[in-house]
Amino acid sequence: QVQLVESGGGLVQAGGSLRLSCAASGRIFSLNNMGWYRQAPGNQRELVAMMTSGGFTNYADSVKGRFTISRDNAKNTVFLQMNSLKPEDTAVYYCKVKELGLTLREYWGQGTQVTVSS
Repeated sequence: QVQLVESGGGLVQAGGSLRLSCAASGRIFSLNNMGWYRQAPGNQRELVAMMTSGGFTNYADSVKGRFTISRDNAKNTVFLQMNSLKPEDTAVYYCKVKELGLTLREYWGQGTQVTVSS
């Protein structure tokens, strides 16, 4: 049973920084994508950033240049460094792992709140 546990959310002033972490427990297929999504009230969940097990990254246009995704494959952990935060970054941030084996299973974390005050 794979579980994802996120940490690092909180309240920060505009212009500040936060670092999110997501640790996956259990067995995960070595070929996988790890990513971060966010959902603000009244909005759909959207991709923030993702990283393949080979190191390819993809970012939402709204966070390019401010957020950096990284991962530790040995520890099945993914990070999101968020700098120059804006009030519009306020949302619940979710970690997601998608296995790229035969089953294409997806796992989601429980979410962590990020609030950016103006």
